[in-house]
This record gives sequence, C-alpha cells and structure tokens, in this order.
Amino acid sequence: MMLVGLGFITLGMVLFFLLRSSTSELQPDEFSTTPAKVQYPAPELKLTDLSGSPTALTDYRGKVVLVNMWATWCPPCKAEMPTLEAFYRKYQDQGFIIVGLNDGETRDVVAPFVNEHGLTFPIWLDEQYASEKAFNTVNLPSSYVIDRQGTVRLMWIGAISPRVLEKYVPDVIKE
Repeated sequence: MMLVGLGFITLGMVLFFLLRSSTSELQPDEFSTTPAKVQYPAPELKLTDLSGSPTALTDYRGKVVLVNMWATWCPPCKAEMPTLEAFYRKYQDQGFIIVGLNDGETRDVVAPFVNEHGLTFPIWLDEQYASEKAFNTVNLPSSYVIDRQGTVRLMWIGAISPRVLEKYVPDVIKE
C-alpha cells in the first residue's frame, strides 16, 4: 500500500511540474477571450470626440465598426491598444474603423494617453457612462463589432489578441 501511495505522489509531482512548465510557455495571446456571436441592432449612441465635436455611431453606417470601451487605468485595456491600432491600420482602407469609447475620464486624462500610445483611430469621451448603458455592460475592456448595416455581430468582454481579431473580424469586413 505504501508503495502505491508513493507512486501516486510521484505521479502527481511529475504532472504538476509538466503542467507548470507548459503553462509558463503560453503567450499572453493565448489567453484572449473569444467573441460571442450576437445579432441585435447597434444602440443609438452620441458622444463627443477628443476635439469636442459631436459624433454618433450612425455616422459610420456603411462601415464595419469595432467599438472598444476602455479606460487609461485599466491594465488589459492598455495592453490591447497596440493590437487594436495595428489592426485598424491594416484594415482601415477596407471600410473598417475602430471607435475607442473612453469610459468616464476627462479629455485632460485621455488625450496624453492617446498621444503616448500613438492611437490614430477615433476616440470618444464618455464621462457620463452612456456607452455602458447603451451596450448594457460595466466591464472593461468590452468590444463590439457592428456590421455595415448597423447590426452588432460580435461581442467581447476582456482583452482581444491579434490572433482572435484576425480569426473573426475580417469575415465581417469582407461581407
């Protein structure tokens, strides 16, 4: 019995170290959330951009829009910004746009962050949390892909990786 017990302990230790070493080699990209496929009309959302100009989601009808709700204090939000910027630059000539909805912060906080990270896609200010109400979420980051007809087709809660973006969004862009 003692020999069998020692065998199980040894086997457990070997499995522990094998699993530990294999998970430590995983890239952050592998922990990205997968989008939920949804189908509902995009909410009517009107905010202001960083320059103070009024803007609305309906202004982008005919384009595929990835709406990304974020904040400067949110670590996964900050981590996904280079991914979003690269994806935007790659697909912007194909009728694709990203709209970054900053959640609850002022222009004085958001503008330096945008400049520091070299973000070129539109950033809207949402100091009153209207986007949370419109998209029925309080989670950051949250992202939604709206097709050319104004229907929300994909929804993420959590950070997005380049691999997952490339797997799901180009199909909506090509439609």
